[in-house]
Amino acid sequence: MKKIIILSFVLILCVSCAKEKNLKLDQLAEQYVKLVLEVGLYDNNFVDAYYGPAEWKKIVKEKQFPFKRLKSNTSKILTHLNEIKYPKKEIQSQRRLSFLKKQVIALGARIEFLNGAKFTFDEEAKLLFDVNPPHYTAEHFDSLLSELELVLPGKGNLQQRFEKYRHKFIIPKDKLSAVFAAAINEGRKRTKKKIALPANENFVVEYVSNKSWGAYNWYKGNNFSVIQFNTDITAYIDRAVDLACHEGYPGHHVFNSLLEGKLYKEKGWVEYSVYPLFSPQSFIAEGTANYGIEIAFNKEQRLSFEKKVLFPLAGIDSSLADNYYKILTLVAKLNYAGNEAARNYIDGNFTENQAINWMIKYLLMTPERAAKRLEFIKIYRSYVVNYNLGKDLIAKYIKKKTKNGESEWKVFEELLSAPIVPSEL
Repeated sequence: MKKIIILSFVLILCVSCAKEKNLKLDQLAEQYVKLVLEVGLYDNNFVDAYYGPAEWKKIVKEKQFPFKRLKSNTSKILTHLNEIKYPKKEIQSQRRLSFLKKQVIALGARIEFLNGAKFTFDEEAKLLFDVNPPHYTAEHFDSLLSELELVLPGKGNLQQRFEKYRHKFIIPKDKLSAVFAAAINEGRKRTKKKIALPANENFVVEYVSNKSWGAYNWYKGNNFSVIQFNTDITAYIDRAVDLACHEGYPGHHVFNSLLEGKLYKEKGWVEYSVYPLFSPQSFIAEGTANYGIEIAFNKEQRLSFEKKVLFPLAGIDSSLADNYYKILTLVAKLNYAGNEAARNYIDGNFTENQAINWMIKYLLMTPERAAKRLEFIKIYRSYVVNYNLGKDLIAKYIKKKTKNGESEWKVFEELLSAPIVPSEL
């Protein structure tokens, strides 16, 4: 009888302790959200989405950036988070705690940056996105260019040859809307067969200009997104499926809808009511959005869909599709050259002209497009790692999981709707 009483007391004590930890975590999460919103007053690019309590946004902007107070408050939150310990069996609580710690570390680093701190590309990527980016030499990219030399038609400058070859795959501006609509609707149809989406989920598409990016998803909350396409940047036919999946289905729109529904509304985890752009959350968001293209359309499915639907809609000869994608597959291997341009520019090893010339040579960009990419690098800096390294680590993670018999879509959905940090990948 005494043993039963003692065990019951221990159980009650454990439950009480768990509730206390969760309450403390909830309070720290609320403080974190409010700090993110305040930092957003001084950094227009910081808060990507917010759909929490409206009264939390009622923050008065100070005349001068309140660095000491913001940094002190961030440090206090992190200190208190480090005091919370969960047993190994409480996996979800552990993962939630780990995610919030990494987000707060990134918040502190961004506050320092806004106050004038200088970080190298690698330091920044680690602090903000929880990753260690790989390094590649010019020789690595030179060898890839040699492969392209053998298959790209024409003579002379490789970038000019690629531009001339690619010109026939431009979507005419008067057909952009129809092509993108078809791509988004197909991505949506394929996603809804695999993931149960909220009944009210929806989006609108807008065509904009004078932006440093090619496309953007502005998630407004309650399962609604505004997807914008920048018409200043030449739209090639392959970008239709890429952007439709990345910004919409099964990318950012689905990612944000699932986080809002499953973590913020169902579990009450308020940290998921805000999305700070410069944080580990972006690594998962961009990585899943890019890999989501391949999940929605494998190579054969994509080629078939584009030949039958998108090429005709754009008025492009479908018989050219096979060779076009063979060349694009080789060009895609050069992708990390963009990271090296950003790294060398941020670290002071490249001038603006050197960074532009590097991208013209190794990313086969026009001078205008390379200058536009440099605009992006100036604003978003090491954020570039989220696209390619994010996709690669997500792909490895999902492929490892599916070897154990799990469904690729199931693992993908779990990544979209559960706490996870990049270093865990």
